[in-house]
Amino acid sequence: MPPHGEASSTEHIVVAITRAIVEHRLLPGAKLVEQKLGDHFGVSRTIVRQALFRLSELKLVRLEPARGAFVAAPSIDEAREVFAVRRMIEGQMVRQLIARIKPADIRLLRTHLKDERAAVRRIDVPSRTRLLFDFHVRMAEVLGNRVLVELMQELVSRCSLITLMYQSDDDAELSNAEHVELLAAIEARDADRAVDLIDRHLLSVERQLTAQPCPT
Repeated sequence: MPPHGEASSTEHIVVAITRAIVEHRLLPGAKLVEQKLGDHFGVSRTIVRQALFRLSELKLVRLEPARGAFVAAPSIDEAREVFAVRRMIEGQMVRQLIARIKPADIRLLRTHLKDERAAVRRIDVPSRTRLLFDFHVRMAEVLGNRVLVELMQELVSRCSLITLMYQSDDDAELSNAEHVELLAAIEARDADRAVDLIDRHLLSVERQLTAQPCPT
């Protein structure tokens, strides 16, 4: 087991690189140079390697022998499989959410949607991208299931890479509007409508994917 400080440094790098990927500041296929990362974060290459290995487990980084580490570039088949898993998980997630959600949770999610809307209006692409994906994680956090939260974090991070590679048109306003509609159904405790909305929302994003990677 690594010392606590080393583990903390590793996690900090994992979180920072994940956020850069989610906000589309790191592109698929980009090379991640150990020495540069070590200098940037002020840590040893050993700690950087630990972080890159963890990111490879999360399918966000690809490690190649003798070549190094690269931001993952998922195939279109993998992309569709990820969306299929999300539809299965999130449909059940919103049913559980409706059964257990409290007024304070509604207020928390509503505040998140206001932040989303503000980022969309000011055309703050990194923030709006992160917030739009994080809404799905926030719903998992309300349920208090740590395993579910970690799974949703992994899935939405992978989806961020997928949309960067294959989504030809990023309709952030529509995504925000669909989130608002979903929260209204959750607040009304209309489980069937909420499940239908989350399914259609994810299908809508998936349908925007192209068969081949978009030019960058």
